[in-house]
Amino acid sequence: QVQLVESGGGLVQAGGSLRLSCAASGRTFSTYAMGWFRQAPGKEREFVVVNSYRTGRTYYADSVKGRFTISRDNAKNTVYLQMNSLKPEDTAVYYCAASEEPLPLTLATIPGEYDYWGQGTQVTVAS
Repeated sequence: QVQLVESGGGLVQAGGSLRLSCAASGRTFSTYAMGWFRQAPGKEREFVVVNSYRTGRTYYADSVKGRFTISRDNAKNTVYLQMNSLKPEDTAVYYCAASEEPLPLTLATIPGEYDYWGQGTQVTVAS
């Protein structure tokens, strides 16, 4: 079992930056991929980025490519989402997710394919 704890959300003006953190504990060795999703009020959960811990492969949603960067600190068992050039449409609750199963990229964008989720952290971008 894996536990995920997120932090780093907050209020920022358009064009600003935030860094989200996702600290993993438990059977972290069993995780195949970790990703970030977001959900705005009244909308479905949306894929943001996924990274394979074992291969290093990364896939970003087109909406965040060039602005967001996923990274990890293996010593701290923590995954980060650096968000730059934030836009009002980035406003959402951001969730960290982990999968124990190998996921092709087409499936890695689907929330239901992930086994573990963080509690979510609110990101609000003011215009």
